[in-house]
Amino acid sequence: MSSRTPSRRAFLTGTAAVLATPALGQSTDSNYASPFQNSTEVERDPNEVVRHNISSFRSLDWRPYFSNTNNGAILVDIDSRALHFWSSDQSTYKLYPTSVPVSEELTRRGRTSVVQKVVKPTWRPTPNMRKRNPEWPAVVEGGAPDNPLGPLALYLGWTYYRIHGTHDTRKIGRRSSNGCIGLYNEHITELFDLTNVGTQVLLI
Repeated sequence: MSSRTPSRRAFLTGTAAVLATPALGQSTDSNYASPFQNSTEVERDPNEVVRHNISSFRSLDWRPYFSNTNNGAILVDIDSRALHFWSSDQSTYKLYPTSVPVSEELTRRGRTSVVQKVVKPTWRPTPNMRKRNPEWPAVVEGGAPDNPLGPLALYLGWTYYRIHGTHDTRKIGRRSSNGCIGLYNEHITELFDLTNVGTQVLLI
């Protein structure tokens, strides 16, 4: 047995992929536990039936946010926990629920772009994440069922920031990430196909 096993086992405690149809506020696990200790702010009992204010989760016009949609455009609204996508020719518009950073300190806003598209991304916690959670493994290889980045990731121009899938669907719609934006795996698969390197990205 390798020397990595104990930390790996601790990391895996409480983790399981929830294979269910994506839905806002869904939760089927009566023994809810965060897959990353201290990484998820649970705002309410996950077994509680949640009636969302859908007025905050609505379609948007791209024009107040971008001068054009060249190469496509992605807008992430941190407050409503939603990602908006417009294709370059504006023929395609998508709206997806997301996870967002767990605190304002970890939240970054502003303009960047997609700089790389990665299949089966390898996950490595940042130095600050390791300080906060020393029990986490130093690396989780791409394709592993417990990989926090899911099957696909869009790397942004900011170091350590990604738009990616997630192995834990309970995080979607919550303040639950260490800075990245998470999507259901079905949604990142669709968005991954729609975007190109150079797609504009704005986080507000």
